[in-house]
Amino acid sequence: MANRFILNETSYHGSGAIAHIADEAKARGFQKAFVCSDPDLVKFGVTEKVLTVLDENALAYECFTDIKANPTVNNVKNGVAAFQASGADYIIAIGGGSSMDTAKAIGIIVNNPDFADVKSLEGVAPTTEKCVPIIAVPTTAGTAAEVTINYVITDEDNNRKMVCVDPHDIPIIAIVDPDMMSTMPKGLTAATGMDALTHAIEGYITLGAWELSDMFHLKAIEIISRSLRDAVENKPAGREGMALGQYVAGMGFSNVGLGIVHSMAHPLGALYDTPHGIANAIILPTVMAYNAEYTGEKYKAIAKAMGVEDVETMDQGTYRKAAVDAVKKLAADVGIPSDLKSIVNADDLPFLAKSAFEDACCPGNPRPASVEDITMLYKLLL
Repeated sequence: MANRFILNETSYHGSGAIAHIADEAKARGFQKAFVCSDPDLVKFGVTEKVLTVLDENALAYECFTDIKANPTVNNVKNGVAAFQASGADYIIAIGGGSSMDTAKAIGIIVNNPDFADVKSLEGVAPTTEKCVPIIAVPTTAGTAAEVTINYVITDEDNNRKMVCVDPHDIPIIAIVDPDMMSTMPKGLTAATGMDALTHAIEGYITLGAWELSDMFHLKAIEIISRSLRDAVENKPAGREGMALGQYVAGMGFSNVGLGIVHSMAHPLGALYDTPHGIANAIILPTVMAYNAEYTGEKYKAIAKAMGVEDVETMDQGTYRKAAVDAVKKLAADVGIPSDLKSIVNADDLPFLAKSAFEDACCPGNPRPASVEDITMLYKLLL
């Protein structure tokens, strides 16, 4: 069996990288940008950093800001209509996963109008055309949506998140500039950083993992583990490390899939609007413990990458526990809650467990998980 790997055509990394947006737009002959960015980023002047680059280079653009933290089917439909009315020929997505996921869905539908209902994009949709060219500029260090073939849209009618996987949606250019992330508040930095760690750990142990993806995921775990605490304190080295670490994690998991941490987090976002990174961070240690016996020696490598000492002297049970404990310690250090008590209504457990079981990430989990198993895992966190 052949393993497929898909990455951006081009990516720029480091302070000041946003200046290259103009270079790429001119070199590719783009005429007008459709700028997707959420209202808060516009309000706090983050989007303006990119708009200034466009203005200074006399590049035309139009802004679209009808984007929610968990983007919806209607957000996407409104974006498609706005793009078609704008006369734009490419998209610049500025923000976290919400802006980039919205941009991907818009870009796919514009060039594949048979999927205009949005809901038909769920899963692996049989689109035939590449999406509108996207230049992705992350402002959070977590989702890695700028390098993945995945996006998530909320179906508000049914209180569920739709995971969409499509090689046609990957941005052609990623601009990973830590300066664009410097205004993130501590809580958001912590949540998105733990999301990135979840991507790296789940991607490393998922059933689809192989040697090339393992290389990315282990390096990402190492970078994130040493950088996140400093990033939360807004130290430049921490910001730069997280910008790179989350991207490296995305290079891996986009190509091999995830597991039930994400399956369990998605319905929390759909039902309660829980921030995705917070949900992942809370759930991750419990699911790691559940999966441990199905992971061979991989938790030894995770523990090492997270800086645990004397791992080579530990027996299997000890290094597996050490890996889980290292994740708990990092989460606690950056202020992540330890349980779901303030989030989940116990009456909703049947719906949550069923939704998680049906989620596109569930089949990738290294240990099989039934609806009953997932219910048990949620209960452990209440």
